[in-house]
Amino acid sequence: MNAVEVKFGEWIEKGFNLYKANFGLLFLASLVGGILSVVSFLILSGPMMAGMILICLKLHDRETPRPEIGTLFRGFDFFLQSILFVGVWSLALFVVQGVLTLFPCIGQLAGICLSIAAWTFLIFGLFLIVDRQMDFWPASVESFNVVKTNFWPFLGLSFIAGIIGSLGAILCGIGIVLTLPIYYCIITAAFREVFSGSGRPAAFTPVLSKLSDEQ
Repeated sequence: MNAVEVKFGEWIEKGFNLYKANFGLLFLASLVGGILSVVSFLILSGPMMAGMILICLKLHDRETPRPEIGTLFRGFDFFLQSILFVGVWSLALFVVQGVLTLFPCIGQLAGICLSIAAWTFLIFGLFLIVDRQMDFWPASVESFNVVKTNFWPFLGLSFIAGIIGSLGAILCGIGIVLTLPIYYCIITAAFREVFSGSGRPAAFTPVLSKLSDEQ
């Protein structure tokens, strides 16, 4: 399988430009999505994330009519798959990290590293659910197979985008609604280029065909 090129500077720049050009909508969507996620005890975090991704994809593609705040609630179109994606992987990592914490220091460090690596492999999963209407498991497998071709650069991209997106929480807590959309914008730029053309890298078409046949 061919390694997928990771274009740090280009994707981060495109992400920032997308964020700056649509700040008002992205901030409001992030605020509403964050509030609904919190008051629902994170149950609605999957659909809200799906809604944010849908907004970012439409803004990136310059679709008309332009997305608006109501587009956020179209994340409910992916209700089950988004909840499964976020819930299953979060629970799996929680259990594994819980086991690893039984081993002081080394186990905690291993748990953190495992979590970062896992979410890097899954970085495109929810995007595939939204953009390709894939179920959570095939989307997870597809994301894994793409990322593993060039894991360390993708890890760097995920880490940098994550830090940028979390700056609001680090600086002033509630400010995360200001910075989190930047993460989505950066990964949107990466997703659109990695899955350009037919919507998926040619090297991974056999994988998807196999999954389709199994279904």
